[in-house]
Amino acid sequence: MKDTVKGFGYLREGIGLMRQPGLRRYVAVPLLVSTLVFTAAIYFSIHWLGILLDWLLGYLPGWLEWLRYLLWPLFALTGVLLVFYTFALITNLIAAPFNGLLAEAVERYLTGQPVDEAGGWKALLNDVIPSILSELRKLLYFIVRALPLVILFLVPGVNLAAPFLWALFSAWMLAIEYADYPMGNHRMHFAAQRECLRRRRLLAFGFGGGSLLLTMIPLVNFIAMPASVAGATAMWVREFRK
Repeated sequence: MKDTVKGFGYLREGIGLMRQPGLRRYVAVPLLVSTLVFTAAIYFSIHWLGILLDWLLGYLPGWLEWLRYLLWPLFALTGVLLVFYTFALITNLIAAPFNGLLAEAVERYLTGQPVDEAGGWKALLNDVIPSILSELRKLLYFIVRALPLVILFLVPGVNLAAPFLWALFSAWMLAIEYADYPMGNHRMHFAAQRECLRRRRLLAFGFGGGSLLLTMIPLVNFIAMPASVAGATAMWVREFRK
């Protein structure tokens, strides 16, 4: 559990890092993208989630009406997880090149050394297509593993555990998502990144769980992406870099 707490602590450190004077300009674009996309997510959740849940629960027969009060919170939690995690993926896809630049700046701030493999603002345009391809590769990895979990939601009895399994899976995916930026700056390929995180799985779950928690809190989720990028970079520097 020590690693889990430590992983959560890196996210807290990321929130502090993104406020540092030398790093604020690198936070601006990811923060703007995050604000716009999560505003849409909040609107979608408020406007459509209730309608969708009422439609799903409307299939309950009359004699099982009492289950509505048991299943509504479960479906609501599932819906919130799905909506905000989906919008988190969209946010990272749009802001991927700028997140790599933020990770580079945070690593330089923490170590006092340049990231040799990264190229600063001049390399930003050159990194746009590779960054988007990397995001699409992570998206494919996510879809292949998410489909069995979605099926679990349809299995009576088993679907009661599905939201908790989804939360664990989301925490793992967010750890992979944000660790990719500092690791990618050092030209680590996707398979090597996953292997690196598997060796410290509880650390990754702690960090990803904290990021998921930030993502689910309205208004606070605006800072979730830049804070997670900064926190993942701090975790890379102190736990994986050597």
